[in-house]
Amino acid sequence: MYQNQHQFHIPVMGTGHSIDSPIRVAHLGIHSVISVVDDLLCEKIRKHYCSEFNLPYKNIARSSKDGRAERITAYLDMVAQIVSEKFNEMKDQPFFQNSEKDRYFNLLPDENPLKKSYEYARVITDKALQSDLLKTLTESMVPGSIDVNIMAKVDALKMDKNDQPLSSEFSDANAALRGFVNSVISSGVVLSAGFNPRLYSYLSEFKEFYRDKTGKAKKSIILKVSDFRSALIQGKFLAKKGIEVAEFRIESGLNCGGHAFASDGQLLPILLNEFREKREQLQKTFEPMIRSFYESQGWDYPENSDEVAKPKITVQGGIGNSGEQLRLIEDFEMDATGWGSPFLLVPEATCVDEFTTEKLAAAAEKDLYLSNVSPLGVPFNNIRGSGSEIHTKELIEKGKPGSKCPKGFLVSNTEFTENPICTASAQYQILKISQIEESELSSESKSLEKKRVMEKTCLCTNLGTGSLIRLGIMKPDYGRQAICPGPNIAWFNRTYSLDEMVDHIYGRTGSLVPEERPHMFAKEMAMYVDYIETMLEQCEPGSPEMKKMEKMRKNLHEGIEFCETISQTKPYGDENLKSLSVACIEQKERLELLFTKRELVQ
Repeated sequence: MYQNQHQFHIPVMGTGHSIDSPIRVAHLGIHSVISVVDDLLCEKIRKHYCSEFNLPYKNIARSSKDGRAERITAYLDMVAQIVSEKFNEMKDQPFFQNSEKDRYFNLLPDENPLKKSYEYARVITDKALQSDLLKTLTESMVPGSIDVNIMAKVDALKMDKNDQPLSSEFSDANAALRGFVNSVISSGVVLSAGFNPRLYSYLSEFKEFYRDKTGKAKKSIILKVSDFRSALIQGKFLAKKGIEVAEFRIESGLNCGGHAFASDGQLLPILLNEFREKREQLQKTFEPMIRSFYESQGWDYPENSDEVAKPKITVQGGIGNSGEQLRLIEDFEMDATGWGSPFLLVPEATCVDEFTTEKLAAAAEKDLYLSNVSPLGVPFNNIRGSGSEIHTKELIEKGKPGSKCPKGFLVSNTEFTENPICTASAQYQILKISQIEESELSSESKSLEKKRVMEKTCLCTNLGTGSLIRLGIMKPDYGRQAICPGPNIAWFNRTYSLDEMVDHIYGRTGSLVPEERPHMFAKEMAMYVDYIETMLEQCEPGSPEMKKMEKMRKNLHEGIEFCETISQTKPYGDENLKSLSVACIEQKERLELLFTKRELVQ
C-alpha cells in the first residue's frame, strides 16, 4: 500500500464514473477508488484500454464458472500495469522542464516535505547537492493507490444452469472480493453500504489481509461507516479474526453522492467530534484481539505493533472549499478527506460523457434531489433531465415500463417469485402494477403507487453508460446515462483542470465556488430537516416510524447546538461560517414548526 502524499482521495462514484480514475491520476500520486459492482462493465473497459495501450486481451466469457472474479482480477491487473508504465515513464523525465514529473510535485500540498524539498532543489546553486537531492526526490515518488469499492449488501447468490443457487463463495460480493485479492495490486478494498457477516467472514480466508514476517500486509481493509458505534462493532468483528481496519471513512448520511443512508439525525460535526475524542479507543479495543488471534494461529506478532490496529480516520460528503477542508483536518483531526462530486467536472480525473457533463455544469440546487429510482429502496441522489430519466419516461409513455434486467446485480425482491428479481425490471413492474390495479385503493392512490413503481430504473446498466459513451465504446445516441452527484455539485458551474481542482482544495488560488455557497454543515442540516418533513407526512401517530422521528428531532437539536458553537469560531480561509450561523436559527425554528403542526393535526 502506498502512503497518501495528498490530504484527499477521489471516492468511488457510480459504477463507471471513477472506474478508470487510477489510469488518469494515479501516476500523479492521487488515490482513487474503482467500483467493481459491474464486472461486465469492467470487461468492456478492459478491452478498450488494452487496445489503447497495446496490451494483450482475451475475452472472459460470461458463462465462465468464476467469471465475475476473473473479470475483476483481469481489469485490476490491467489498470495496475498501465499505472506502473505511466508512473515509471514519468519518473524518468527531467526536472524543471514543465513535465508531468514537475506536475507531480506541484500538485502536492505546500506543507508536504517532498514539496518543500522540490522547491528547495529548484533554487539551490550547488549542482552536486542539487543532483543528489533530485535523485532522492525521484526515489521518494509513489503512485496513488488503486483502491476498490465493494457494496457489501449487493450480494446476490448466483444460480447454476439448472437455476439452483451456487455456493456462497460465488455470491456477488464474495466473488468481487476474490477478484480483488487475486489481483496484483497492493491496495485497499472499501467495504460500503452496510455490514455483511458472510462477506466479512470470507475475508479471513485470504492471507493477503494479514501481516507477514516483515510486518506488512499486501491488501488492506477500508470501512465506510456512519458513526463511531458502527466502526467499533465492525472493527471488533474483524479484529477477532485477526484482521485490521486500515481506515474508517465517515460519510455524511445525506450530503453525499450515490445512495443516501440517513442517520438518526446525527449531524456530521457530532460524528466527527466523537471520533476525535475516542479514536484511541479503537486501537486499544482491536489490538488485543488481533494479538490473541495471531497467537492462536502460532504466528509471529508484528514487531511494529505500535502501528497495528491504528486506523486512519477520513471523512467525505459535501466538502466544497479549502476552508471546510482545513476545518476537517485541523479542528476535527481527520487524516484526509474525500472529494467526490466536484471531480465529476474534472475530465482528467473521471469518466463522464459530454451530455451529462453539461447537465452537471448547468445544474442549480433545484435540479438536484433525493430520488426514489434505486431498486435497493434507498434514497438515491439524482439530477433532473438525465439520460436515464428521459429513457425511463419514454418506456412509461410507450406502455412498456421497466428494464429487461440484463445484469441482475440488484435483484432482491421475492414478492411474486421464488428467486429474487429486481424492482426496476419489467417482470416485477408488470406484476406489481397489476396487483395495484386489482387493489381497493382509490384512483388517486393507485396512480401514486404505480408512479412509485415505475420510477425505479436500471442502475446496473445506466450508471455505466456514461463511461462507455465517454470512451467511445457506445454511441451517444444510446442515452440512458445515470449519474448520482451530491447537492454540492450545484456550486461548480463548468469543467475544470485537475490542477485547478487540486489548487482549490488546498486554497492556493481563488475559490472555484461563490462566497454565498452555504457551509457543508449548513447544507447537511437543511437536508435532514427536509428529510424529516417528508417522513412526517408518512408516519402514523405512535408508530415505530414516529418514534424514530422523535429520536431524529432530539439528535438534530444536539447537532444544531454544536454547529452554533462552531459558527462562533474563527473561519478558515473561504469558509462561510455566516451561513452556518443563519442555518442554525432557521433550521431549529423550522424543525420545531414541523412537529408543532404534526401535533396539531393529531
